[in-house]
Amino acid sequence: MSRIIMVLLVCFLYSCGQVTRQDKVSSLANDVGEISETTHMIGDLPIYNFDQLEPLLNRKDNKTYVINFWATWCAPCVKELPYFEKINAEQKNANVEVVLVSLDMKKMWESHLIPFIEKKDLKSKIVILDDPKQHAWIPKVNADWSGAIPATIIYNGDKRAFYEQSFTYDELKNHLDKFITQ
Repeated sequence: MSRIIMVLLVCFLYSCGQVTRQDKVSSLANDVGEISETTHMIGDLPIYNFDQLEPLLNRKDNKTYVINFWATWCAPCVKELPYFEKINAEQKNANVEVVLVSLDMKKMWESHLIPFIEKKDLKSKIVILDDPKQHAWIPKVNADWSGAIPATIIYNGDKRAFYEQSFTYDELKNHLDKFITQ
């Protein structure tokens, strides 16, 4: 009898862990984009190919999106991250969503990216773009993008701007203000 109880307890605990992961995935799906049961994750970070990321770049709701392409190995990217974090904190209740799209290489995810996110205590939504066909997806992000990072898209509905540059806080805020003070 105790063996049956033990097996049932193990099954229950295992299923609770699965529900927790599913709840987390569902929560991210509502917040970030198209996450499904087949979306790969590393920790809490969804890993997308470009087809999975693309809907996030073209939403037609009443939100303003600030999408920043960056990597931990990119010094200008790292330098401007606090400005995106500040915008995220300031605009949290203003229908603005900041999403940081990491272009870090797969071999760096556990050794560099996750520790970096934890050390810097990044609060913005973060996704990983893992799609080696840059020549195919870069022009889909913006026809004029050379592929250099940092790069940022700010959009709301059909109004859209692309920036292949790094920002100061004031520059980022001024560009964002054009979208939220319509």
